[in-house]
Amino acid sequence: MIKIKNLNFLIIIFILIIYAAEGHCKTEHEVYFKNTEYELNVYKIYGTEPGKTLMIIGGIQGDEPGGYLSADLYADMALRKGNLIVVPRANFFSIIEHKRAINWDMNRRFIAINSKEYYEDKIVEILKGLMAQSDYLLNLHEGSGFFRETWESNLKNPLRFGQSIIADTDIYFSKEIGKEILLGDIARKIAHQVNEKIDNPEYHFRFNNHKTFEKNTSHPEQRKSATFYALSVYGIPAFGIETSKEIKDIEKKVRFQTIIINSFMEEFGIIPENPKVALDPPKLNYLVISVNGSQNVVARDGEEIRIKKGDKIKVIQIEANYERGLSIDILGIGTANDFQKEFEIVHPAKAIIRKDSLKCGEINISLLEPQENVKEAFHASTNVQSPRFTYLIVEVNGLRQVLSHGEHLKVIRGDKIKLLDVVADWVNTNDLSVNFLGYVGNKMKNTGEDRGYLINTATDMWTKYSKDGKGLQYPIAINYMNKRIGEIFVDIDEPKLNYIVVKHSQGGQRWYADGDIITVTPKDTLELIDIKTNINGNIGVKINVFGNDLGNQNKIITFSKKTADEVHTAIVVAREGIILGRAKIQISGEPVAVIKESTK
Repeated sequence: MIKIKNLNFLIIIFILIIYAAEGHCKTEHEVYFKNTEYELNVYKIYGTEPGKTLMIIGGIQGDEPGGYLSADLYADMALRKGNLIVVPRANFFSIIEHKRAINWDMNRRFIAINSKEYYEDKIVEILKGLMAQSDYLLNLHEGSGFFRETWESNLKNPLRFGQSIIADTDIYFSKEIGKEILLGDIARKIAHQVNEKIDNPEYHFRFNNHKTFEKNTSHPEQRKSATFYALSVYGIPAFGIETSKEIKDIEKKVRFQTIIINSFMEEFGIIPENPKVALDPPKLNYLVISVNGSQNVVARDGEEIRIKKGDKIKVIQIEANYERGLSIDILGIGTANDFQKEFEIVHPAKAIIRKDSLKCGEINISLLEPQENVKEAFHASTNVQSPRFTYLIVEVNGLRQVLSHGEHLKVIRGDKIKLLDVVADWVNTNDLSVNFLGYVGNKMKNTGEDRGYLINTATDMWTKYSKDGKGLQYPIAINYMNKRIGEIFVDIDEPKLNYIVVKHSQGGQRWYADGDIITVTPKDTLELIDIKTNINGNIGVKINVFGNDLGNQNKIITFSKKTADEVHTAIVVAREGIILGRAKIQISGEPVAVIKESTK
């Protein structure tokens, strides 16, 4: 049991440090072998401040969900300092099949030269290249039994891997960095920190030294592993994290893995800004299926589409409560992953949708009888033939959301919304209009069609069209032939400053709320450290001191002994011309404030 009170899923409490910046943390998403069974997704996350790079590999063996589900949590992380390279599903094909390996065990293919004849070898070469960009490596696994230094039982002995932190040696001299790497000390320190959070001693972690470099090692196979390659070739600390396969509670295994990853990040000086932790059961919302390249059909879990014999179909969109790890298998046709592939259908078929190896949906494909009307080709099991609104797809500050009829989209004034598209049954979406009431996209000719425009909720809205004329709620109407078939509501909250954190030259950091007074002397300096608002990521937030925009970097404010008439200095936080709050600076003798870049 984890010693965390009042939390069901959260692994560890992070300190949220939000910078006043429009783009404080960058994530690059790279895709290799796209739309194959072994598609490889890589996420490179760069922190606001430079630092070391930690590479996290999950799913190198497909029957170890504790590893790839844990790694997946870090693909959405934002960092204050340092960098992450996250490979949540190194071996997607084996994950789909829930097998350790397809052709070869991928974690035994890290050799100097491989033939690249098999897909495993192609992926390994990419992973090697990512190791070269990293300072540390964690390879997430599930292992059998429980590692113990001495023999206790068949499940608890030195040959078991479960609940251990594995390294290939205790101490390794790295020529690349010119010093010894104390792998054992690091692993023991992390294990001690983690075990303090685990009540049940049966689940405590131990350092597991595989002694891979030694002639008489019990684990010679590890010389072909990812950790051995990273350590011996690139000279970077590398660890295998093993939770026990005997623990059947997947949530518990993910918690253990995440606590360990968080501890390693802290040890390596990689500071998170905020985590995103979710382990909801996978659920298919709908598929969008293109028929003959001209008509899109929406099908939900358990529904049926009916097409003519010889029609060509392509699944072009999978909407579920997860974005990663999704695949579709049209049984008897194609491969293990048939997403974005076109197939001619000549006999009835069934499509299975999976999230990793777990089935999360099923669609039936049947054929029309020759005498049936071609319009029935898009007939679903619901037998509804009039246009039916399903979903509206929108972006808020670049993040996509899917909304159904009657739902409320909650935003902060100044957020930017783009209406991307609408999904509906029994109608071509080009025949629909999406009208954001209170906004006019084409000001020369108001057509009532607002898809594709970037809508600034601070400056582009017409208050008189809002509910009760207060500017707090606006409807989005989906219309077909001037008849409303769906409606979404946009609720706008006002942006607010919670507090700012300022470091004083006298020592210590202090936080100030809106309206507070910061008292200084002419000899003092202030450094703006942190800001917290109700705006996700502080997108669009700007700070101004004495008429100068601080931009998105830490600034130091110094004061001279010069005085000026009617000088009123304050730290002002604003967004799109809206003042969120201010903290006044009270200066003895009213000196003039001068802003300097921080040299830290």
